[in-house]
Amino acid sequence: MNKDQIKGTLKDAAGKLQQKTGEVTGDPVQQAKGVQKQVAGKTQKAVGDIKHMAQGAGKR
Repeated sequence: MNKDQIKGTLKDAAGKLQQKTGEVTGDPVQQAKGVQKQVAGKTQKAVGDIKHMAQGAGKR
């Protein structure tokens, strides 16, 4: 695992928590921010996955 994969996973989890908090408190702004954070986290993890695969392919 590389740092993009780790940071992306953590950002996704934080976004899920923020979205749920917004749902519980009835705050649509927090819900939207949580969803945005999840998308950013998933994107960052995908970048990390690609980097990881590229490093593995370079070792062959």
